[in-house]
Amino acid sequence: MNMSKNNSKSKFKQKQNKVELLLLILYVIGFYIFCIHRSLRLSRDHFSKLRGLRVGWLFSPARLNDASDDQWRNFRTNLPILSLVFGIFTLLANIFRKLFRLRARGMSFLWFFLSLIYLSYLHGACILFIFLIASSNFLLVKIFARAKYFTFLLWIFNLGFLFCNRIYQGYSFSIFGEYWEYLDNFRGTFRWHICFNLVVLRMISFGYDYHWAHQESRFDQEERNAHMNDYTFTTYLSYLVYAPLYIAGPIISFNSFASQLDVPQNHYSIKEVIWYGLRWVFGLCLMELMTHLFYFNAFATSASWKMLSPMDIFIVGYGVINFMWLKFFLIWRFFRFCSLIAGIEAPENMPKCINNCHDLESFWKSWHASFNKWIVRYMYIPLGGSQRKLINIWVIFTFVAVWHDLEWKLLSWAWLTCLFFVPELLVKSATNAFQAKGALDGFIFRELRAAGGTITITCLMVANLVGYVIGPSGFSWLISQFLSKEGLNVFGFMLLTFYVGTKLMFHISDAKQSMQ
Repeated sequence: MNMSKNNSKSKFKQKQNKVELLLLILYVIGFYIFCIHRSLRLSRDHFSKLRGLRVGWLFSPARLNDASDDQWRNFRTNLPILSLVFGIFTLLANIFRKLFRLRARGMSFLWFFLSLIYLSYLHGACILFIFLIASSNFLLVKIFARAKYFTFLLWIFNLGFLFCNRIYQGYSFSIFGEYWEYLDNFRGTFRWHICFNLVVLRMISFGYDYHWAHQESRFDQEERNAHMNDYTFTTYLSYLVYAPLYIAGPIISFNSFASQLDVPQNHYSIKEVIWYGLRWVFGLCLMELMTHLFYFNAFATSASWKMLSPMDIFIVGYGVINFMWLKFFLIWRFFRFCSLIAGIEAPENMPKCINNCHDLESFWKSWHASFNKWIVRYMYIPLGGSQRKLINIWVIFTFVAVWHDLEWKLLSWAWLTCLFFVPELLVKSATNAFQAKGALDGFIFRELRAAGGTITITCLMVANLVGYVIGPSGFSWLISQFLSKEGLNVFGFMLLTFYVGTKLMFHISDAKQSMQ
């Protein structure tokens, strides 16, 4: 009797879930139809006031293309030459590895030579600054690695140069005297101190990995381990300037890089690497379609969003965040794809779609995921891990902000994110102890989680708009717009949409778990 009751309850719940899922999908379809229609109208009505639009190549007559984002415009323009250069580099690396059976030492020399050619074009004479700082860091690590105060020295040294590089805009050769001043005429095509932010992370990684190699206790059993004879100057330099990952990453630890120089990655087969590349091409086609039809980023950079209604501000803000996600998705995956062909597997930076994250913790694990892994390995765990989580997030996000650039709006973004993070961590710790005793408790718990996800997505959207679009000065204006009579209605619509999105994410998560 009890079994039949349980079976009937189970069937009723499954039917209820199917109905709920159908309603959620219908709402989402309606929402995206509305957003697409409204976005097309916005782009058509306001294109003459927007900056950064260029003549496109899609449709007839050709529509304007949103090229207002500097990063995306530079990457898209240089994509053919980047593909050619990395194609030649990876072909040479694979041929030399096979012909001469090169291992870690030989491959480090080869990749250092190839990367030196690449850096000479990018930075010209400024590569002297890179190698001077890198050599100093290598000496510091080798001399003080076993000292108790080593990690303090490592951080002071690298943070010092991170700040100085930005403050002095990459320095001038004239500071060394008139004899060296002529080198300022050969500074290359790309500012070296911008790329050096990633080099700083790699220098810290080398320092910690070498420091831990002298200790018996290891917390990272899953990390590929390098041999002591891999911590050489040539392997270190090839790691710092490894061409496929030099400009944008993804970030890889020294141990992982050195071990794959010795034995190439075997996680991806040739067929899987090709499929990975084809998926990237599909993503590029989506971006081209998006930038030709919707001018979200141009609205943000032109400050034209201030003339829009609250509903249009919401749609543009949502569009900007999706544009940013797709931009970084394509840039990071391109360089990772090149690295995979060369036999070095770096962590995936965008393993999850931005529209499938309903809490801050999962968002940051899937947005620039390799940086998140770096932070966990070299900051979060050394700072005390989960035992000091509420304090650690302030230190970590402040570092993330100043690492990106020395701007108040980035610090505002970091501290706003921390403010939103603290309640989530407290709620999570409380819900982990909660045990649902019946169907009603389970329903209430799920609804509360959905409400929490709704608030989190809203806060995340606001924090990213403040950090990367409107700045701290625009925050009060944004709040005043949504507190108006029209704005309150839009705010309610936005919360409902995020609630529906969160519930849909629950269904996706449940489906994945049932498939495992």
